[in-house]
Amino acid sequence: MPTATKDIQKKIDALRDKIRQHEYRYYVLDDPEISDAEFDKLMEQLKHLEAEHPDLITPDSPTQRVGGKPREGFLKVRHSSPMLSLDNTYSEVELRAWERRVHELSGRKDIEYVCELKLDGMSMALRYAGAQLERGITRGDGNVGEDVTSNVRTVRSVPLSISKERLKKAGLPLDFEVRGELLMPLSGFQKMNEERERQGLSKFANPRNAAAGTVRQLEPSITAQRRLDFFGYSLLTNGRTLLDRHSETLDALEAAGFKVNPSRKLANNMEEVWTFIQQWEGKRDNLPHEIDGIVVKVDRRSLQEELGYTGKAPRWAIAYKYAARGGTTKVEDIIVQVGRTGKLTPVAMLRPVPIGGTTVSRATLHNMDEIERLGVKIGDWVEVERGGDVIPKVVRVVDDKDHPRGHKSFHMPERCPVCGGKVVRTPGEADHRCVNANCPAKLRETILHFAARSVMNIDGMGDALVNQLTERRLVNNVADIYRITKDDLLKLERMGDKSAQNVLNEIEASKKLPLQRVIYGLGIRFVGERTAEFLAEHFGSLDSIMNASEEELEQVNEVGPRIAQSIAEFFQEPRNRDLVEQLRNAGLTLKGKRKERGTKLAGQTFVLTGTLAHYSRDQAKKMIEDAGGRVASSVSKKTDFVIAGADAGSKLDKARELGVKIVDEKGMKALLEN
Repeated sequence: MPTATKDIQKKIDALRDKIRQHEYRYYVLDDPEISDAEFDKLMEQLKHLEAEHPDLITPDSPTQRVGGKPREGFLKVRHSSPMLSLDNTYSEVELRAWERRVHELSGRKDIEYVCELKLDGMSMALRYAGAQLERGITRGDGNVGEDVTSNVRTVRSVPLSISKERLKKAGLPLDFEVRGELLMPLSGFQKMNEERERQGLSKFANPRNAAAGTVRQLEPSITAQRRLDFFGYSLLTNGRTLLDRHSETLDALEAAGFKVNPSRKLANNMEEVWTFIQQWEGKRDNLPHEIDGIVVKVDRRSLQEELGYTGKAPRWAIAYKYAARGGTTKVEDIIVQVGRTGKLTPVAMLRPVPIGGTTVSRATLHNMDEIERLGVKIGDWVEVERGGDVIPKVVRVVDDKDHPRGHKSFHMPERCPVCGGKVVRTPGEADHRCVNANCPAKLRETILHFAARSVMNIDGMGDALVNQLTERRLVNNVADIYRITKDDLLKLERMGDKSAQNVLNEIEASKKLPLQRVIYGLGIRFVGERTAEFLAEHFGSLDSIMNASEEELEQVNEVGPRIAQSIAEFFQEPRNRDLVEQLRNAGLTLKGKRKERGTKLAGQTFVLTGTLAHYSRDQAKKMIEDAGGRVASSVSKKTDFVIAGADAGSKLDKARELGVKIVDEKGMKALLEN
């Protein structure tokens, strides 16, 4: 490289480093050292030098945050490990019940927790390779997200590259993954809505929706204008947590230059956790961004692994949700909605009222029992609550001199408001249901369920499209989705050639999804995502499930008499069997890999405690279950073996007290191999 070029390279590198430092101070630390005008001057200098020497432009240059042509869509990317949601709790009693479960499952009394503000945004995964941002991926369905890298690059609090010195100081490798929350600050949200109003556009309901809509813009320059923010909270390598404590993870992210919420606390017990929760409830309205609660996590990684996961959430973390925001308004009418199972849900049509940044015009009344409990009538003034993702609900009738009572009582119709079919209420149940299997309302909801992210993941098949498909009788059951042609789609409103092709591509891709997704998509009552997975693993094919007796179905993990009866009844209906045949002909996956269980440990119950040297808690559990054994969470007289690792807790004491056999990791392996 000529001397002159080397000098220019040094000048550009120095200018980039200076700009990155000022970006960090402004967007991460919120502590700028120079004015906006001075910052813009530095950026213009860099742009000028790069324009004169385009061969010296690098992808991580501050000038390259916004660039490239608008994309036609977003690629799907599988996560390195599932991005799970958290279980919620709404009271101190529920929170302490969670704490009690943590103590019981771990067998420990002294546990440290990390408390963090629960930012109300959208989850995002950032992958770094060679210390440079490689990909930004949305949460999606938890297993597969969308590649929105071009938009994430425009977020100023997301480092495009990190120096080796900073990584070394933070204790991070060159390749790693950061997970966190992408959100829109309240100030930016307000400005954006004001601008949309001036342009005659509809306003976003809340900052979270605004952030989600912004990051999925196909034009990165629009994303850049809206000034999103990113807060990191998780650090992974190859899909596994990198550091030994969550508190260390947050500190390391901060040291690496990521924005981490400073309002966090390492708590020694639940009393300190509860104090933190109470303190921030009164401060939440003064924050620059929305929060809807506090996240509480067990600090030690080894203990997190020991506690493990349920089907959808970690057992070692919980989200405490603050009390819902409420408002008072008038019930102008009560209508009935019909869901995919035929359930009739009464819905209060309200005089619009703003609650927590959203205008609420309807609220669920659940069922007739709830209406009678509340004593609500059409014309009543009511108190409505909305919290987080919870659907707005009526919580009480307001009865005072300023709010006169209504006089028109509501009665559940005898005929379905959608199809005119008979409405029945099964003895012992609270819900009324339409019994017409061909009810159009059932069909709409069934299609929407089938196409949902967590089911068959057919992106683009939302309310507007499904309404048109069902109204025009292009889709009469879920199998008809696979008969849709481009000509069919092009005849619909707001459907161009590219949009139509994208929908068809999504439909085709869904055929490759595994058996458990198809089972879940059938909409069998009581069969959720987790049960569908157990059924697929146990039987290995949909044919085997269809032909299984109730007794055989009850042999499946977590399937009791009620679920077994529901599955059997579903497949006793000839039209449902015909639907399966149509899905088979469409090319969907109706076979899976049966999970064969061994017999070495059949009939024996195990309890795991402490940290194993060579296996995670989930790995050990899987090995035992694959050999026919059962893993329980607590020690009792029915326990055959307690497997004790390092730092075992009270479960070990309980085993000794009851005379239960105790083995270490080596002993467990011997049991599995004999």
